[in-house]
Amino acid sequence: MASLKEIKDRINSVNGTLKITSAMKMVATSKLRKAQNAIGNLVPYQRQIHQILADLLATDTTPSSERYIAGRKIRKAVIVAFASNSPLCGAFNSNAVRHFSEAVERYRAMGLKDSDITVYPIGRKMADAARKMGFGTERDFSRMADKPAYEDAAALAEELMAMFADRLTDRIELVYTHCKSTSTQIPVNEIYLPVSLESSLYEHDNGHHQNRDFIIEPDAASVLENLLPQVLHLKIYSVLLDANAAEHAARFMAMQLATDNGNQLLEEIRIQYNKQRQQEITNELQDIIGGTLA
Repeated sequence: MASLKEIKDRINSVNGTLKITSAMKMVATSKLRKAQNAIGNLVPYQRQIHQILADLLATDTTPSSERYIAGRKIRKAVIVAFASNSPLCGAFNSNAVRHFSEAVERYRAMGLKDSDITVYPIGRKMADAARKMGFGTERDFSRMADKPAYEDAAALAEELMAMFADRLTDRIELVYTHCKSTSTQIPVNEIYLPVSLESSLYEHDNGHHQNRDFIIEPDAASVLENLLPQVLHLKIYSVLLDANAAEHAARFMAMQLATDNGNQLLEEIRIQYNKQRQQEITNELQDIIGGTLA
């Protein structure tokens, strides 16, 4: 049986852990709120620009836009997979890695060799998992996972677009975790290139593509040529924000659960402490009474 001092030490230890989990929960809450605000500000613009692009693609194309729309037999593929840099976010990283592994297995089943699959791991946890699976990369995308920035997203989008346009790859897929709510994160696979009107690239339109009357200057082809790259840049940025929000939501839930479990454990230890203290007092009284009677 543990002594009262050992139980007190354990209480102090649990209290110290609770301070850490509570602080991490507050930090995750703040970061989640910032990510959600950024997504909320982005979504109306994203919906509108996607709708305009969908309408233009339905009525017109240009040689430059054709490079990103035309599908072809898949001989080489690119997977852009998103996870976090840090642990302590529940099953977020393990689920993201499993989701990535499933995507790799799918391409292997299609007959692609590992040398035909290029991986862009966003986040150190995903980079570590990719290396263990044999997909080594010397590129470091950890900053993008921690601090999503449009400039970084646009640079990555340009690189991916160039690879597809130059036929260095036949498909580019995004594998990430969507933040549906604070308590729910959903794994997502999206075909980034080639672009399709049916692609989930336009997921915020809820599948409704209604042609609208636009006054276009100077002409539809010129607008499309400039609009398509912007939409592809924006898509990478929105996925970065979404994956980042999912990470913070998962960390908030993990720290909330850890705090609740810690409080429950602390209550049990205190009950144990009070019982043992009461027993020791009772034993001392019995010794005093026994000595008096003797």
